[in-house]
Amino acid sequence: MAGPMRIRAASNGTETEVKILMSHDMETGQRKDASGALVPAHHITELTATHNGRVVLAAQFGPAVSKNPYLQFKFAGGAKGDKVNVSWVDNKGDKRTDEVVVA
Repeated sequence: MAGPMRIRAASNGTETEVKILMSHDMETGQRKDASGALVPAHHITELTATHNGRVVLAAQFGPAVSKNPYLQFKFAGGAKGDKVNVSWVDNKGDKRTDEVVVA
């Protein structure tokens, strides 16, 4: 089950640091449930972060990423009041996009 992302972004005037906590089960497809049946794979495959419409991070994830993944990165530029959008797509076609204002 996927829920909202918790995103924080802060600028020091020269670079912006972004911290993201994504709510997602990230099932590998290799774990078995109580009855012994395989739990179907369900994990984030692509993540994109944009700053004022410019892509500042593009990532591909696989099944080996832990449940509720945490990601932290920095990019050059950014100012207080700017917007950072983070979007992901998972292997079942589910999508999520959240936005944060840079502090």
